[in-house]
Amino acid sequence: MSASQTATRHVHKAWFCERCGGPLAWAEVEGKEHQTCGHCGWVVYIDPKVAAGVILALNGEIVLLKRGIPPSVGKWVFPGGYVDAGEPTERAAAREALEEVGLEVETEELIGVYSYEGNRVILVVYSGHAVGGTLEGNFEALDVRSFPLDEIPWDDLAFPSTRSAIEDWLKRIETETVS
Repeated sequence: MSASQTATRHVHKAWFCERCGGPLAWAEVEGKEHQTCGHCGWVVYIDPKVAAGVILALNGEIVLLKRGIPPSVGKWVFPGGYVDAGEPTERAAAREALEEVGLEVETEELIGVYSYEGNRVILVVYSGHAVGGTLEGNFEALDVRSFPLDEIPWDDLAFPSTRSAIEDWLKRIETETVS
């Protein structure tokens, strides 16, 4: 069993079929382990969680928050979080910025989509700019601040996707400056 299949077993804790109520058991389906119902044959496919974030500059500095909730408590990240069902990713990114750092944001360009083997979160990241609000954190943030671009806390970033997205964002703004 691969690492991602093992991770899936830890994520999905259903015991009974959502269609008929029969007991679920693990079985190989199309070369992968899935929970299946012995009564009706229903196969449980674990969907990924979609998250959205926005990277923005405020007075030429990047806005980051220090996470106050697991995972990666005490590490820095740009505003972001899970997308609600039916919510466009751009709107989710803007909503998360308002919730987490107090800024009303308009999203701009797609920076990238980030996913990793064994991790069920798919992160969609946009660039954006503040159109209102005040830079202040909520209960999810231990600290909120803006960093000069040459002082980004690279060794204290929360996730691999945080680093990758900021690197991609910096490449874009460098290209825009050169053009």
